[in-house]
Amino acid sequence: MAQDAIRDALTAAIEALGQSADEIRLERPRDPTHGDLSTNVAMMLAGRLRRSPRQVAEEIAAGLDLTAAGVESVEVAGPGFLNFRLSSGAVASVLDDILREDEEFGRSATGEGRPVMVEFVSANPTGPLHLGHGRQAALGDAVASLLEWTGWQVHREYYYNDAGRQMDLLALSVRARYRQYLGHHEALPQDGYRGGYVSEVAQELAAQVGDRYLEDDSTEALDAIRHFAVDVLRAEQDRDLSDFRVHFDEYFLESTLYEDGLVDETVQQLRATGLVYEKDGATWLRTTEFGDQKDRVMIRGSGQPTYFLPDVAYHKNKWDRGFQRVINVQGSDHHGTVARVRSGLRALGLPEGFPEYVLHQMVRVERDGQEVKFSKRAGSGVTMRELYEEVGVDVARYFFQMRKPDAQLLFDLDMALDQSDKNPVYKVQYAHARMCSIFAKASVEAESLDAGPLDVAVLGAELERDLLKRLGEFPSTVERAATGASPHVLCDYLEQTAGAANAWYHSGNPTRSPELAVLVDDPDLRTARLCLARAVQIVLRNGLTVLGITAPQRMVRSAPETAAT
Repeated sequence: MAQDAIRDALTAAIEALGQSADEIRLERPRDPTHGDLSTNVAMMLAGRLRRSPRQVAEEIAAGLDLTAAGVESVEVAGPGFLNFRLSSGAVASVLDDILREDEEFGRSATGEGRPVMVEFVSANPTGPLHLGHGRQAALGDAVASLLEWTGWQVHREYYYNDAGRQMDLLALSVRARYRQYLGHHEALPQDGYRGGYVSEVAQELAAQVGDRYLEDDSTEALDAIRHFAVDVLRAEQDRDLSDFRVHFDEYFLESTLYEDGLVDETVQQLRATGLVYEKDGATWLRTTEFGDQKDRVMIRGSGQPTYFLPDVAYHKNKWDRGFQRVINVQGSDHHGTVARVRSGLRALGLPEGFPEYVLHQMVRVERDGQEVKFSKRAGSGVTMRELYEEVGVDVARYFFQMRKPDAQLLFDLDMALDQSDKNPVYKVQYAHARMCSIFAKASVEAESLDAGPLDVAVLGAELERDLLKRLGEFPSTVERAATGASPHVLCDYLEQTAGAANAWYHSGNPTRSPELAVLVDDPDLRTARLCLARAVQIVLRNGLTVLGITAPQRMVRSAPETAAT
């Protein structure tokens, strides 16, 4: 590709100046009149060479061998930018790569098959999944997919916190509703769960066991109620996630950390470090040795472990299972756990920065400018299922992914239900469907198109050049989004590319710019433009696939249009 050839030429010219070529960044100038690609590498080298950036840029430009790069011209601009203008043939050469690689276009081997775990959702089995879980599900699944596309061997994991005080409160809440349902009075615990789903679980329990636990206050009875409630709610969460197109390779139960002795083993390993001490009847770990703000309690005076201890045991287990790279996608409320968990793991000899975290802000839903909060079933916020059943899975996933994770997300229901290009996911899907409509109108099998024997330089119109350049950026965009665990980067790219595709498509309308119509009489130009449409369709489809969103070949509007044709 032209970018690789330019980068190689720059490397050679820089080395000729006696300098090592660090990472050379080629970017598209904001002003297209400045060329197709630009680099500020001369500014980076000026200090080392003790010359002005512009002088360095001129020396680099003089030493460039661009015969194989398809560059029409290179100029030094401003304080020392190098701007490159590509030939039409070089710009359009990406078509052959896209059509040849098809479903593989955008994939790379950066990860070299190394294992990486992405842990996400990990909601307590105490109720329906809420909007925060929904955003986390969409983000985590997209991060995992981006890593797969860049050559990592990805393991998706869900951690069930099925032990501790919250499980006790769930059991007591279900028992109270169960007894109420059977006509006996029992108050809910003060901090119990009050959503309508608790009554549903209680009624299912009554249907299965009758009045068996009506007057049984034994520990065994409460344990049985707890297991029943957890099983019901886990099954419901699994259904909600499956319908949201999110699946996991493994479900890890917190209770197994205790049953398999991993928590006790972690305590012994931490004691062996000499960083554990007793104070005020509790057992502490000196996490301040590793930059934590204060030391952390491992075991309370009652003998019960704090949340910190099983968290450290769980992540040590991840490492022991062979995952030397782990990404946790969690809510921003976990911010305080990052330093303490990493400190505990460093005490055990694990590297600094393990695990990695993607922390997301919460979600607000608005309709007609008013916040939507209440869910009759959950008793609080709107559930994940309620949202995606109203707006559709594609829209919900895209909206959850299209903003930086650390930014607050306002989920605008009015925009989400809009079936026009104002809705960003529909904008991308309509662009894909429009390309498919071109093949149908031409009676051409899209898969049969081959740009190889063509003179693709005929695609010289500015709209076509812009679109081709954007298509060529897809692999590097996937790479950048994967490196930063940032699905929003890919969303931005798809919207911009869809906008460029829609502009090209509409400009080919005979009443606007007939010279840009795809189905022209000139056979070479007709085929080249069909290949361009096919390339757009492939890139948009692949990008949507990465995000777990469908790429429909035909879309029907409710009003005012009937189809994207």
